[in-house]
Amino acid sequence: MPKHVALVGPDLFSAYDELARGLKQVGARVTGIGHTAQSRLSPRLKPWLDAYVQVPKLMDSRSLLEGAARAGRRFPLDLIETGDESLVLATAEVREQLRLPGLSVRSAHLCRDKPAMKEALRAAGVPCAASAGVQSMAELSQFAERVGFPLILKPRAALGSLGTQRADSMAELEQAGRRLQVDRGQSVAVEEFIEGHEGFYDTLSVGGEPVHEFVSHYYPNVLPALEDRAVAPQIAATNRVEVASYRELRTMGHKVIRALGIGTAATHMEWFFGSKGLKFSEIGARPPGERIWDLYCVGNDLDVWREWAMVVVHGQPGGRASRRFATGSVQVRPECDGRITGYEGLREVMRTCGRWITQYHLSPAGSATVPMYKGYLHNAWFRLKHPDYDELRRLMDLIGERLKVRATAA
Repeated sequence: MPKHVALVGPDLFSAYDELARGLKQVGARVTGIGHTAQSRLSPRLKPWLDAYVQVPKLMDSRSLLEGAARAGRRFPLDLIETGDESLVLATAEVREQLRLPGLSVRSAHLCRDKPAMKEALRAAGVPCAASAGVQSMAELSQFAERVGFPLILKPRAALGSLGTQRADSMAELEQAGRRLQVDRGQSVAVEEFIEGHEGFYDTLSVGGEPVHEFVSHYYPNVLPALEDRAVAPQIAATNRVEVASYRELRTMGHKVIRALGIGTAATHMEWFFGSKGLKFSEIGARPPGERIWDLYCVGNDLDVWREWAMVVVHGQPGGRASRRFATGSVQVRPECDGRITGYEGLREVMRTCGRWITQYHLSPAGSATVPMYKGYLHNAWFRLKHPDYDELRRLMDLIGERLKVRATAA
């Protein structure tokens, strides 16, 4: 009898079609639980679902529990899983009520609540930036007086960099606090700003031990990339994961996963390395955004979406990462918000990089631009592979420097 898996929120993003596909391809019976009407589901998702249950509120555990009960009427559920950050906690609550294996409520909470996360990791000896949860302007000021500037403010359960703000003075801190409604009692995370290079460490883990590991880098760091449209931000996934210089990072990642009680799941962990050494930033029990797993697939001759399904359904990996290619994604922003008028330097980019480009997108002339905060896969972007990581970086730099996305203001 195949295992019956309820996949929560497969209708939210196109990437989650791949999660459903992976589950189906490893032999599971798949029931989707979402808020979209079944008639409006993506045609790319429908072939991978054996059944579908619509619920009114995915983030409400009671609503989700009712959906899970309906999903299990014909065939009892063996697992309930999600790939969406905002649904991790509600899914864990339902999982525990149904006494199904998987991520616990405690672990889900620690992966969502950033101050609680870092408190638990500091207790386990993981190096973290100074941080706290605050819910008043007075507490915010006291933290600043104790730690100093610059500081970072973010919602306690933010997805990635959404809502993240930097403050370099008390005046900026007060402005950021008001924007995040701290003056109205909203609880937020505040932390010491760590100077250094930023990257991430992703895993698929079984029983708290990574069976697949991937390391990627941001160029430049996320906040500078969000602030300057002249920057062509890059994400570079290295194929040198096993070299000695990454040993400290991998060791820290393993320690984080064990300390938070993350058993069999996907993880996405961000980190900084600078003058104060290697520091943990945050972790989520989910795949990374921006379809980063697609980069890992190309670089490693491995279907990472299917590997996730193998891990959660069968408790073991199905393949091994080849590390054949380093892979990367580079976005080029339009010169202003408005409408795209054309491209300069495209011919040189295609001539120089063409054989290494695996995927790209160029919004057509006349189309409206997409704001920078929407992410890296908008307007104009390229994905590349190369057996040499340094050459991959050089090619992405070339694209960022030579390609110009011309636009007129709306």
